[in-house]
Amino acid sequence: MPSPRDSPTLVYTDGACSGNPGPGGWAWAVPNGRYTSGAAAHTTNQRMEITAAYEAVRALEGRVQVVSDSTYVVHCFRDRWWEGWQRRGWKNSKKEPVANRDLWEPFVDLVQARGDVTFSWVKGHSGDPMNDLVDRLAVEAAVQQVGREGVGEPDDLGPPDDPRPARSGRDRRLPAGRLVLVSGHRPERLGGYGDTVTATAVRAKVGETLAAMVEVDGPLTVVTGLRLGAEQLGAEAAIDRGLPFVAVLPFPDPDAPWPAAARQRFAELCAAATAVVTLEPRSPATKQLAGAAVGRRDAWLAEQVDAAVVVWDHDDDAVGRSVRSLEDHLGHDQVLLVHP
Repeated sequence: MPSPRDSPTLVYTDGACSGNPGPGGWAWAVPNGRYTSGAAAHTTNQRMEITAAYEAVRALEGRVQVVSDSTYVVHCFRDRWWEGWQRRGWKNSKKEPVANRDLWEPFVDLVQARGDVTFSWVKGHSGDPMNDLVDRLAVEAAVQQVGREGVGEPDDLGPPDDPRPARSGRDRRLPAGRLVLVSGHRPERLGGYGDTVTATAVRAKVGETLAAMVEVDGPLTVVTGLRLGAEQLGAEAAIDRGLPFVAVLPFPDPDAPWPAAARQRFAELCAAATAVVTLEPRSPATKQLAGAAVGRRDAWLAEQVDAAVVVWDHDDDAVGRSVRSLEDHLGHDQVLLVHP
């Protein structure tokens, strides 16, 4: 049995930003131990999340386990995203510079040099006392633009941040209860069309994520646009797990250009859905107009759902923009990422 001396030091980290970009803050804290926070005048939420974890690793000696509510930070190391970035010369799969390289590169170098740092995820705003503490410290630093340090828990902090902006009323065509959107990559990023090895693995991962969300927050309904790729895999994962799902189509017959087998599967999924919502009454005349209608549908969904599961390899910029939009609407802790 390992002794307490062999156990890693747990350190909780969090970042906050007003405006994204805007004034930001970061914080880390050890249970019953040290805490530190800091500020940045113009930054983003993601940069503050990275900075919080980096500053914690820099400050603490010995084995460390970073506990963060940022899947962006945790998955980078747990799923070894950094290996692909380094292999491509800090370029993504489109040969474009990796976002936030100036922070990621020294952080990855430090973690690799130490060899004694691990990462784990905690659901944000779920009542975890230490996650709430670092959230409050980071928000304070962002608002006041000044950090602090000490031991234990300050007695003059404000309440935890509310990650949920004011939302418009839910459309009556959608069911009551918690709605979780599933979206992400098209087939090209999932190994091709059909039941590829990657698509099958993603379907299983999405199902596991949805099941974990049910365990933490109770019943939910999956919402999907049923486009080929991650959206259909989300519907199939819901079926696998016995969860209800709603299909939201941008216009009638969006599957019209697809091959016969794909159209048949689309019809089967529509038939299995709890409801099918069609937002616009007529099909667009051109591919460009169809794309615009899909964009309107995606914006509408961001206003309606409570959380999202997004399949993203962290390289595709279009999906990345969708992730950032969803985080702006829902709060970053309500957007869970599944890496293919």
